[in-house]
Amino acid sequence: MTYCDSKLKIFTCNSNPRLAHQIADYIGIPMGESHTTSFSDGEIQVKLSESVRGCHVYIVQSTCGPVNDNLMELLVMVDALKRASAKSINVVIPYYGYARQDRKARSRDPITAKLVANLIEKAGAHRVITMDLHAMQIQGFFDIPVDHLLGVPILAQYFRSKQIQNPVVVSPDHGGVVRARKLADFLNAPLAIIDKRRPEPNVSEVMNIIGNIEGKTAILIDDIIDTAGTIVLGANALMEGGVKEVYACCTHPVLSGPAHERLENSPIKEIIVTDTIPIRSDNPTSKLKVLSVAPLMGEAIIRVHEELSISKLFEIE
Repeated sequence: MTYCDSKLKIFTCNSNPRLAHQIADYIGIPMGESHTTSFSDGEIQVKLSESVRGCHVYIVQSTCGPVNDNLMELLVMVDALKRASAKSINVVIPYYGYARQDRKARSRDPITAKLVANLIEKAGAHRVITMDLHAMQIQGFFDIPVDHLLGVPILAQYFRSKQIQNPVVVSPDHGGVVRARKLADFLNAPLAIIDKRRPEPNVSEVMNIIGNIEGKTAILIDDIIDTAGTIVLGANALMEGGVKEVYACCTHPVLSGPAHERLENSPIKEIIVTDTIPIRSDNPTSKLKVLSVAPLMGEAIIRVHEELSISKLFEIE
């Protein structure tokens, strides 16, 4: 199917070109011609190979690792489009990096989520479409419209298709309760919470489990799995608490450092993630199941372009 408006264009940089092409295929338009390279000293260079004058342009670029390169590519691409007279520049950021520093947790801490928002705005973006921000309040860091998509309906559809018997949805910490409650509502399942303390970044300690889990199939849900320490400790605590088996899911599979090895050696039966971040490990865990967000992102772009509501995309039959 070909989309009828030639003024709608999609471009991408180097962070997740496969997802960008899938989104373009879903909408029914060709991928915009551009080349993002770097000079010998590492400076980013963007070349647009087609006219964008008067067009509504969408740039698909996750700010995942290498975070600084991908962020700079996005900013340079926005600037190039602005100077090429694009009518509107909409940045589609499936994974918004630097989001974990969203407040001053200690004295003299930076707030990088706000800094990145300022950079994107100042570069010339008119709208942001993103997915499962680490903290909902980051939407307010922008003074331009932000369309915040949810990954929970995609994960819920998958678990519904598996027809898991006697499930319980588990949040690995207090901060993820709202997300876990949404999944629990979609699956008509009870909710449990793991109460933990985190003495320093990427180190977590399981304390106790709030809720009835004995004999049930646990579904752990988080927005990000980074080094997998939190999710594996949570799975171990759930197995000790008497669950039958453990599934884990997240929207953004950062999976850095020892994550794949930890997940492979954990009691988790299956890890369900989305493709907001490409899996680039040389030896990925065999337990990984990747779901595509391209239809959701593509539909959101169509609805934004046609000035329709996107709240329907958060619902599930």
